[in-house]
This record gives sequence, structure tokens and C-alpha cells, in this order.
Amino acid sequence: MWMMAQAKTRRKRKEQSEYFFDYSLLFIVLFLLGFGLVMIYSASSYEAFQSYEDTTYYMKKQLIAIVIGMVLMIIVANIPYHFWERFALLGYVVAMALVPLVKIPGLGVESHGAYRWIKIPGIGLNLQPAEVAKLCLILFLAVMVCKMGKSVRTMKGFAVMILLPMPVVLEVYLITKNLSSAIIIMGISVLMVFVASPDYKKFVIMGVLVLIGAVLIVFLAVSSTQNAAEGEEVNFRFGRIATWLNPESDATGTGFQTLQGLYAIGSGGIWGKGLGQSMQKLNFLPEAQNDMIFSIICEELGLFGAVAVIIMFIMLLWRMMVIANNAPDLFGAMLVVGVMGHIAIQAILNIAVVTNSIPNTGISLPFISYGGSSVMFLLIEIGLVLSVARRIQLKEL
Repeated sequence: MWMMAQAKTRRKRKEQSEYFFDYSLLFIVLFLLGFGLVMIYSASSYEAFQSYEDTTYYMKKQLIAIVIGMVLMIIVANIPYHFWERFALLGYVVAMALVPLVKIPGLGVESHGAYRWIKIPGIGLNLQPAEVAKLCLILFLAVMVCKMGKSVRTMKGFAVMILLPMPVVLEVYLITKNLSSAIIIMGISVLMVFVASPDYKKFVIMGVLVLIGAVLIVFLAVSSTQNAAEGEEVNFRFGRIATWLNPESDATGTGFQTLQGLYAIGSGGIWGKGLGQSMQKLNFLPEAQNDMIFSIICEELGLFGAVAVIIMFIMLLWRMMVIANNAPDLFGAMLVVGVMGHIAIQAILNIAVVTNSIPNTGISLPFISYGGSSVMFLLIEIGLVLSVARRIQLKEL
């Protein structure tokens, strides 16, 4: 009888660990997706009716992407995450191969003077290679950290891990002119190496060098703007930085979007004007449903709504941190860290751009901003996190 009871207990514990699922994480993601659909409809209905005579045009396209992403998330969540380990190198090659395709006539899609998307025939959606690169780099670097082991802590190992993502980063920046995605990919890589290596001195030195470089770039941007008064042409990036320091200096040009976003934030007050009551979305604020959707949230839902969204992101990152800390192995932990870094960096940079804390560059707010490729690949990444969570062993109390 005693042996039967022990076998039953072991069987019960095995079943518990096999079917463990992080419902808290899933609920937060579903809430952000639902909230995002509501805000996309609110922010884009006026422009969508003017352009397509359909107020739900952008919301319906986002819903299609979410449904596809949810299906892929469920599939990935039910596949053991070690299955993807064998495809790490292939993913890295695919990421590098996809980026140049945006320049192929008839295949690449141009928007606002940049080629960043590839047409997907049949479903009416476009694929952004930069989003593929983020997912592939997370998988590839997680595998490399495990293969290098303790050698990642050495200066040579550190240099290898920092240089590995550079070809993809340079491709994304030079070919698609997508500085924000290049920064995010590099940020994800640095964060994963930071977690894998306990020696903080290298990162302090790197941080100081980046800070010095940023100060130098700002100085050059200011000097370039001053020389523009004498007839010299200003570099586009330098112009963005100069406008960041003083948006009013070019209120009808590069500073227009920033100023309109700040007007939206300021007019919302504490409680906001009410859902659907934004004035800035009426063709005043460019990309209201995309990069600047946080401004519309602030205008319609006020400081209360903005803080609520930030709290939801903090809860999401906290759940991922718990999963990473309890992951069965290093590979699983690094996968979760990579996804956590992606969402954290992108959310922080988006809010910083909207509030003019950093120079304006196109960055979407995860799960909320309009963008099919972004939400699909974010949901695939969430599927990886849930797959890791499902393999966590539950301890018997």
C-alpha cells in the first residue's frame, strides 16, 4: 500500500509539472492585445475613414495579425523549447538573408521613403525582416551562451558574443535605414551577454564609451545645425537630434510630430478626455495608431491610463523574470531573458520617444501599436516563454 501511495504521488507530481501553465503571463498578454485593438480603433478610425472609407480598417488588419500570432504562439508553447536549438544557426542565416529582400522590386514595400517590409501574397500582410531578426538573434545567442559556457566571461568570449549580432545589426541599419530596430537588436544582445557574464567591469566601460559617443554625436548635431545657417546641408539624423533639443525650432518640419504628441499628453491631464475623444488623432498627429499611440492613450485616458499601461508592462516583465529564475536550464533562462529584454527595451524606448526624452525614431509599443509583423513575432516569443514555463518542476508543499 505504501509503495502504491508513493507511486501515485510521483505520478501526480509528474502530471502537475507536465501541465503547468503560466496563466498570469497569458492574461497580461491578452489584456494588452485587447487594449491595443481598442486604442488602434480609437486612434485610427478618423484617418481610416478618410483613406479607406472604413473606420475599422486598421483594427481589422491588426486583428488578423493577432489571430495568426495567437495560433503560432499556441503551437510554439506546446513544442519543447529545446526543439528550436537545432535551428539556431539556420535562423541566423535566414535573418541575414531576408533583410536584403526589401530592395527587390515588386517584393519590397516602400513607406515614408524607406524599404522595410516584404509582401506576403494572399493574406494582405507585410513581413518586416527586422522583426524576424530579433527572434532569430534571441535563439542564436541563447544557444551560443550555452555552447561557450564559462568562456563567455573572458574578454575573448565577451568580444565574440558582442560581435556575433553586428552583421545583422549593420544590415538592418544600412539596408532598411531602421536605426530603432538596429538599436533594439543590439540592446537585446548586450542584455543577454550581461546576464550570462557576472563581470560587470566590461559593461561599465562599454556604458561609459557609449555615453561619450552619444555626447559627441549631440555636439556634432548642434554644430551641424549651426553651420546650416551658413548654407551647409544638415544630416537627417543630426537634424532629428537638434529637433529633440529644441522641437520648436522646426515646428512644421521634423519637430511637428514630437510637438503634437506632447500637446496630446499635456491635454489629457490626470483622467483624460475620455475614450475616443482625442483631438490630435484628427490628422494632427502623424502615425497616431503606430509609433505615437501612447500619446493618444495619455490624451484619452490621462495619466491614470498611462500609468496603468506601464504597470501592466512591469507585471509582464516580472512574470518573465520569475520564469527565467526557475527555468530548468541555462538555455531556457536565456531565451526568456532575450524576450524580456526585447519587450522592455522596445517599451522604454517608445515611451521615451513619445515624451521627447530621446530623439524621435520609429519604435512601436509592444502589443499595443499597429503593426502586423511586430505583434506576430512578439506572440511567437511569448510562446517560447510559455514553453519554458511549462517545463518548470512544481515543488510539493
